[in-house]
Amino acid sequence: MNEYLPLVSLWRLLAVLALVISPHVLRLPVWETALIAAVIGWRALAAYKQWRLPPVWLKLGLTALAFIGVLWSYQGRISGQNAGTALLCVMAALKLLEFRDRRDVMVVVFLMYFMLMTHFLFSQELWTVAYLIVCVVATTAVLVECQHRGALAPRFTLRKGGAIALQALPLMLLLFILFPRIPGPLWGLPADAGAARSGLSDRMAPGDISSLIESDETAFRVTFDGAVPQPAARYWRGPVFDNFDGRAWEEGFATLVPGYGPEVDLRGRPVRYEITLEPNRARWLFALDMPDESSIPEDAILGREGQLLARKLVRERRRYTLTSFTDYRMAQTPQHPRRYLRLPDGFNPRTLDFAQRLRDQYPQDLDYARAILRIFREQPYVYTLQPPALGRHSVDEFLFDTRRGFCEHYSSAFAVLMRAAGVPSRVVTGYQGGQLNEFGGYYVVRQSDAHAWVEIWVAPDGWIRIDPTAAVAPERIEQSIEAALSELEGLPGHLSARTRLRYYLEARWDLINAQWNGLVLAYGPELQQQFLSRFGLDDMRRMILTLTIAITGTLALLGLMLLRKAAPARTEDAALREWHRLARKLTRAGLPPRPAEGPHDYVERVAAARPSWAAALRHIAGLYLHSRYQLDPETAPLRELAHAVRSFRTS
Repeated sequence: MNEYLPLVSLWRLLAVLALVISPHVLRLPVWETALIAAVIGWRALAAYKQWRLPPVWLKLGLTALAFIGVLWSYQGRISGQNAGTALLCVMAALKLLEFRDRRDVMVVVFLMYFMLMTHFLFSQELWTVAYLIVCVVATTAVLVECQHRGALAPRFTLRKGGAIALQALPLMLLLFILFPRIPGPLWGLPADAGAARSGLSDRMAPGDISSLIESDETAFRVTFDGAVPQPAARYWRGPVFDNFDGRAWEEGFATLVPGYGPEVDLRGRPVRYEITLEPNRARWLFALDMPDESSIPEDAILGREGQLLARKLVRERRRYTLTSFTDYRMAQTPQHPRRYLRLPDGFNPRTLDFAQRLRDQYPQDLDYARAILRIFREQPYVYTLQPPALGRHSVDEFLFDTRRGFCEHYSSAFAVLMRAAGVPSRVVTGYQGGQLNEFGGYYVVRQSDAHAWVEIWVAPDGWIRIDPTAAVAPERIEQSIEAALSELEGLPGHLSARTRLRYYLEARWDLINAQWNGLVLAYGPELQQQFLSRFGLDDMRRMILTLTIAITGTLALLGLMLLRKAAPARTEDAALREWHRLARKLTRAGLPPRPAEGPHDYVERVAAARPSWAAALRHIAGLYLHSRYQLDPETAPLRELAHAVRSFRTS
């Protein structure tokens, strides 16, 4: 081992490999994390103890088991974002078991460079970029050290690694700005199987939305152009559910296939705003309820239920501008009205019976709805993050037994009560509220702002929004989620103990992330074309030509710098400079100097070969030795030396 990589250098390589893999630890299966840690630890100990490497049969067996383990952990997949990264990490670790020459070391080093790119598949935040810069410098330092027989000082290798990274920075920026952008980021391709990222789902069951309170991830950011609606009016419309199976609500067929936009009577003053939506791997584009159909993006559709849908899955961060009216009337008659009255057989019998008795007291639809809200408000119902688990008859148990729930419990129960009384209803999910970032002047809507409410159809007014949560916990709608919950609820860390200092730090960091997202991560084909059009490079052919010229010029400049650095430094000794000029003349005549040959021996060898030059060469040699080595050289011999060298002719 020590013949091609010293022990200390190997330990440094293992440490950098662990540094590169460590962010993936929480994403990898437990068995794989344990295997990688065991292999790295054993390799460090084996080098110290001078143990022999494992036999071939053991290495092949471990490789096969690791491959099968990845297949089993990812449901038969070895490619894609998660499975492919897991396979790459475990195979890079197993490569440590066959270090036999410098080639194996270089393979591991280049695998580390490749693994660094996989981190962008999961996160593109600023902290990820900072971490990867550190990893790039450390990996390059290991690469530098692997080129030497002995161990080098860490300060030297890290300085070299940083210098190499800085030298690559101009070319990286050039490629980033000019290289043609693909539609969609690299980290969004290919998409693994599975549901959307953290956020709202295509179904709603008890506990689904309350679990989102634990997440402080940003759903989207909003910048208003003009007056900002009050918190109670900031309902961000998302998936609409009309199909109830007794426990969960799902989208029906008509919702999944967008039709014509809703027949809406828009009233009041318009609200214009810009949304920067985080990737959610779904088709939902959230909008302030209710968007004006004339303002929606070209690649989006406004469904009949008022839900804004993208034509393709949202795999990259996108920005769009909308105009909405918070005062509106959605008066169209429901398509297939029986769909909004359907309830499954054999579920929640107590709720159905209660609805019939209450309906007898309040035959008018709105009076009936107000009676239910009054029950929620006056009876001991509790708005809580910790509702008890519910069984088969979930609505029955919530209404008459537990009486403790989150917004999805209240909206589901209210919609069922309305349908049981013959009033068409549907559940709408989305977000409610948003927090102002004072430094950036925009609002941040997080996953913890997820909310559910109900719409009922009442003639002649049409669809009317009713939020049952507002009857139980009005603070949730008018202020914030933390204002509606008790300190005893055990609020998540990102909602509890919010001090001014904490808000300042969080807001500043979010502003930095927003600027990073807007300037770097959102630099796609559209922004690139807008930027390059300022310089007359909006045409693809011009851009490719400019890119080719810029890269060629950069590489040529780099080559000249390397050649200049490799060329011997020009001496400041005038006598030696004249002697080199004489040597070049003799070299062109076929008599170059030999290595370690002194001036006197060189002149005598040339004089023996060319007697006619002997007198002139001996005179020049005498002048050179006098000018170069006299303790008090005179100016006259140096000028005479220069004249003699210029006068010497080999032809």
